[in-house]
Amino acid sequence: MLESVKNVFKVKDIRQKLLFTFLMMVVIRFGSQLPVPGVDREYFASWFAEQVGDSLGFLNAFTGGSFLNMSVLALNITPYITSSIIIQLLTIAIPQLEEMQREGEEGRKKMTAITRYLTVGLAVMEGLAMSIGFGRGGLLEKYNFINVLMVVATLTAGSAILMWIGEQITVYGVGNGISIVLTINIVSRMPQDIVSLFQQFVVGQKVAYGAIAAVVIIAVILGVTVLVILLNDAERRIPVQYAQKMQGRRLVGSAGSFLPLKVNTAGVMPIIFASSLMQFPGIVSQLAGYKGTGVWSEVLRYLSSSYWLNPNYFRYTIGLLVYLVLMVFFAYFYTSITFNPIEIADNMKKRGGFIPGIRPGRPTSDYLYRILNYIIFIGVCGLIIVAVIPFFFQGFFNASVTFAGTSLIIVVSVILETIKQIESLMMVKNYKGFLNG
Repeated sequence: MLESVKNVFKVKDIRQKLLFTFLMMVVIRFGSQLPVPGVDREYFASWFAEQVGDSLGFLNAFTGGSFLNMSVLALNITPYITSSIIIQLLTIAIPQLEEMQREGEEGRKKMTAITRYLTVGLAVMEGLAMSIGFGRGGLLEKYNFINVLMVVATLTAGSAILMWIGEQITVYGVGNGISIVLTINIVSRMPQDIVSLFQQFVVGQKVAYGAIAAVVIIAVILGVTVLVILLNDAERRIPVQYAQKMQGRRLVGSAGSFLPLKVNTAGVMPIIFASSLMQFPGIVSQLAGYKGTGVWSEVLRYLSSSYWLNPNYFRYTIGLLVYLVLMVFFAYFYTSITFNPIEIADNMKKRGGFIPGIRPGRPTSDYLYRILNYIIFIGVCGLIIVAVIPFFFQGFFNASVTFAGTSLIIVVSVILETIKQIESLMMVKNYKGFLNG
């Protein structure tokens, strides 16, 4: 492993990519501490502490504390995530978007441009809602048109810059830029959460109780991490055979190969999409200052994970079931728009490939559909297990942390994917990768 790390820094291209990614991370963390001009940060911190539920805690975790600090990156990449969800859902309802998505590289560029514009629009709306809603209560040092405009412009610019940084990391760094941004935000909160857990269950307790609590905390974190790693690496390998053909005077082909299908085909997207949709109503309500006790307040409790699996409020666990259904839906939905069995079957047929026992063409695509539906279900079941474990401990033991199953899946999956990308870059230079070194 140490030798593999040394080999990484021996390659100039990879070294530059890693350095660029690291510098962008530094910029992100610096921006998370840079306050918005004209804002009373103490007012916002005190308001945040009075809020009930986990919606804003979820938002603060995804922004790496930027939201609580009311920094220039307070909105972070949440408008981008929301706009991505909206655009991908609209591809079902709008034929033009669906056709655009099938146009290949040019279509993806158009979709990316639409997502960018929608991201800026959402950032303006969210910034305006925060400036006006909180400004009347005392967030702004001087509540007037100029200060509101300045705050909206600052928050929108911060979100747009962070989206741009994510795209630059994808091009010039390592890993998926948006995922890297999200990961560094979540990781920045982990040390504080671990300290809070030990202070709550270990520090000041009897030696036996504290020791057991410490072992359970470490075991749960390691166990969930290992499960995520296994889930991320698991794949179904479908054997593929290629027909023999003449090249010059030689007969080539018939070499055995395989088509790898990841068990967790959708990656972290079902978690991100489902969590965002579940938390969105609560975030909007709290930002709007809603403090009612009517039907809507009851609905928000069902959507809040702080009430799930809690023996005192067990009826609200119905919200957890909705969350799991959303995860299943997005697992199948996201896979359907990123993996096309018909296209794969056609490509195999053009290259003279076939799956043993399955005829080329339509029968191959039907076979891939059946296998895909089977492994998607297995993958989403694994995601559900990882997601529910933290909710169980939160509900029964009040062990609330920002790096719950959702965050841990994102962090581990992004790290593994980034390592694999580094490995692929190293293979070009004939070096062994991290996982093989």
